[in-house]
Amino acid sequence: MRNRILTGSILIAMGASSYGMLGTFVKLAYLDGFSTAEVTVSQFILGFFALLMISLFGNQKEAKAPDVKSTIKLITAGSSLGLTSIFYYMAVQYISVGIAIVLLMQTVWMGVVLEMFLHKKVPGKAKIGAVFIILAGTVLATRVLNDSVNINWTGFGWGLLAACTYTATMYTANNLEIQLPPLKRSLFMILGGLIIVLFIFHSSLNQHFSVGIFTNWGLLVSLFGTVLPPLLFTRGMPLTGIGLGAIISSIEIPVAILTANILLDEPVSLFQWIGIVLILFAMVLMNIGVMTPNHKN
Repeated sequence: MRNRILTGSILIAMGASSYGMLGTFVKLAYLDGFSTAEVTVSQFILGFFALLMISLFGNQKEAKAPDVKSTIKLITAGSSLGLTSIFYYMAVQYISVGIAIVLLMQTVWMGVVLEMFLHKKVPGKAKIGAVFIILAGTVLATRVLNDSVNINWTGFGWGLLAACTYTATMYTANNLEIQLPPLKRSLFMILGGLIIVLFIFHSSLNQHFSVGIFTNWGLLVSLFGTVLPPLLFTRGMPLTGIGLGAIISSIEIPVAILTANILLDEPVSLFQWIGIVLILFAMVLMNIGVMTPNHKN
């Protein structure tokens, strides 16, 4: 049992770390002259075909194929995944990766609000308390009340938009067609993301799109943002359970900040680290009650 939980924990930590590195890779791609359109389109094209190959030729025990109705639902839901990437990548053009990842993690309390409205059920005291802790941590981590800091509200707006669409992605990922194999669900949601990305950036494909992105940063961004996380999470979550898995996945935040600090030399103040610790504590508080493997909400 302990070995299963340890294995699952390592897999989830690796998946979350992959997501955490993503913002830095995107910013490095920008420094090399690539655009948001080039980064996002290459990520979803390469990621979709990689998952398709794994789905077709991998050793899959789950053979159930989704029907047309389920497929359409998943593809439609996947549009929020594509929008999240676009909004998040736009955010890191204007603000630091550290602030962008903190804004993206507002999906934690947004998810609580969304569930409250959809299920018409008031959340428990622990969740309500966690929401206020997250908001306090966000104020510290983003330094929004610091008069000496010039806040780029354009980047702030993109970051919050990313959090909104990521909330929709997380909700549908945990509630939509869950009877289907996880890899199949990921594949069709990525397809939905690819469709919305191509729709938004179609004009860029006919102008100054650099195909060099496919053999450059596109490979890294698709690997760490589209291929590895779903494979690692779908194998790790059943071993740890939802609660412990969610807590471990919060490692995405410090990984994102440390990666940006090392590769981009982005500074992080003591108050920002305090804010980050508060957010991590709130995520533990929200999930501490569901710490059993295969827990069902």
